[in-house]
Amino acid sequence: MAARRLRTIARLTFRNPASLAYLGLVAATAVFVTVDTLFVAHEDASFAGVSLLLVSAPTIIAFFVGGDVLGVNVIDSDVFFYTALPLSVLIQSFALGWFVRLLGRTSVRTARPQGA
Repeated sequence: MAARRLRTIARLTFRNPASLAYLGLVAATAVFVTVDTLFVAHEDASFAGVSLLLVSAPTIIAFFVGGDVLGVNVIDSDVFFYTALPLSVLIQSFALGWFVRLLGRTSVRTARPQGA
């Protein structure tokens, strides 16, 4: 039964159009941030990394708040950030898949006339 549950979680996270579109958006944003950081010269600091945080919001904000409550200095902890970012993206991808499945189950069905 555990294997079935893991397959269901993986299917909801990675195998539906909404989750794939979201993961594609996150990947494109990560590539943009990487290219901007490595290959573009800026006079001041670039705000490209903020776009990655916006794509992973609101769960990344919950991780930041939780880290502050637990006493982890979020701004100085790279390990916390690089753990919280992928976890928040995966949580949101799962939530999108679950929501799409929920909408599929509760979709309005058209009435069919009965009789001969």
